[in-house]
Amino acid sequence: MQQLGFGQPMGTIAQTAFIVPDLMAAIERWTTDMRAGPFFVLPHLLAPGQIYRGHESEADVTLAMGFAGHMMIELIQPLDTNPSVYRETIRLRGHGFHHFGIAVKDVDAASESYRSRGYHEAYRASVPTGGEVVYLDNGAGPATGFLELLPVNPEMDATFTRFWKASHDWDGSDPARPFA
Repeated sequence: MQQLGFGQPMGTIAQTAFIVPDLMAAIERWTTDMRAGPFFVLPHLLAPGQIYRGHESEADVTLAMGFAGHMMIELIQPLDTNPSVYRETIRLRGHGFHHFGIAVKDVDAASESYRSRGYHEAYRASVPTGGEVVYLDNGAGPATGFLELLPVNPEMDATFTRFWKASHDWDGSDPARPFA
């Protein structure tokens, strides 16, 4: 099985994500209490061409990614009240766990496979490292959390591997860093 640069096998959980009310406070908690990090912050990710539950969407979020061992932790703070998978989760069960990210080579093929097993596409958007992500639910909506299909390409793997390498022997300094 192919391994990603940060050690996770392709086709498996590569990311665990949480919706947070305050990104910087969440980074402080994760770095201090759980020794994860450092976190790489992408402010105002207002991805073009977002589709939420079959309709165009304009959800604006700030997010941060860091590592705890080989597991990528994503923290997401919604910045508006536009309909989205993030606001849907907050409305139904509050802040906290949001999704597991599954690393895949072909998002469309993986989405089709999951849909053949009863999943539904809840959200689709382009990402800065190339390609599109797809969030899927199993019919229960955010009650059990979403699955996000992560489009693994050379740029995404290199970016996430860079974040993972920054976590090696990290001394706790500079816990929030620029994404680029």
